[in-house]
Amino acid sequence: MCLGIPGRVIRRLDGYAGQLALVDVAGEERKVNVGMLDDPDLAPGDWIVIHMGFAMDRVDEAGARRAMEGLELMGRPRDEPGAAP
Repeated sequence: MCLGIPGRVIRRLDGYAGQLALVDVAGEERKVNVGMLDDPDLAPGDWIVIHMGFAMDRVDEAGARRAMEGLELMGRPRDEPGAAP
C-alpha cells in the first residue's frame, strides 16, 4: 500500500465518466478520482485510501483508522512518547 490518507465516500459525482467521487477527508469534502480502483463500484460510507487525489485502495473502517494513526505517528516530534526512533 502507498502512503495515503483515508477518506469516506459521500457520493459519486455526475459526469467525468463516472470516475469522481465526493469524499470526506478529515472533515473536508474533496473530489477524488476513483478510476484506478480495481472495483470502482463505491457506495456512500465506503472507505478509500487517497494519494495525490486518486483512490488507490478500498479499506474497511479499521484499515482507515490504522492509516490515520500511522500518519499521525509520523507527525509527532522525536522526543514525544510513542514517536518512532
